[in-house]
Amino acid sequence: MKNKRFKAITIISILLLLIYGKNLTERQAFKSISKTFTEVYKDRLVVEGYIFQISDRLFSIQKLIDHCNLDYDYSRVISEIQGHEEGIMELIVDFEQTNLTIEESDYLSDFKKIISNDLKINSYNLLFSDSSGVNSQQVKLYDQKIALAKKDLENLSKIQMDEGQKLISKAKVQINRSQIWAQFEVALLIILIIVIYFYLFKGKPKNQDMFT
Repeated sequence: MKNKRFKAITIISILLLLIYGKNLTERQAFKSISKTFTEVYKDRLVVEGYIFQISDRLFSIQKLIDHCNLDYDYSRVISEIQGHEEGIMELIVDFEQTNLTIEESDYLSDFKKIISNDLKINSYNLLFSDSSGVNSQQVKLYDQKIALAKKDLENLSKIQMDEGQKLISKAKVQINRSQIWAQFEVALLIILIIVIYFYLFKGKPKNQDMFT
């Protein structure tokens, strides 16, 4: 009888340890899943928002450059362009704080150079003057630089989609693994119930018959 009890206690202890170990593993899995979805939000969805805002400001810059032949308050144009450029650079700073891939970092660095170096307009006369009208060559040059900047943004946006898909796939694997562990726990609990019943309850009537 003591031998049976010892076996029962040993088996039950092992099963409880396995269940405890499974719970620890599942906690780590949930932490990993939570971290993955945080990355999807912080490093991909939020960044896509940055890209949208940058694109909007870049469009505003191009609009001011391409419509330089229209009647406009010349004194405000340069300050408006500079304001959009400063806004873009502030968004880039936030962008750089996220978890960047190597490819992403290269595109962002190239885009940053275009904004800070190639699109600097110190005088509206570079674009338009009353005497000679629109400086078509200079406007065309700025448009080419803006086109390159847009291409960088398109590539950055594509990376967000690709990396976001990778993170979602990773989360799916973690969730499936967690479901397998949950099934394993159910199996352990069933085995535990059977062991308890077999060793503690099934033998009880026999013991009672011995004393009657």
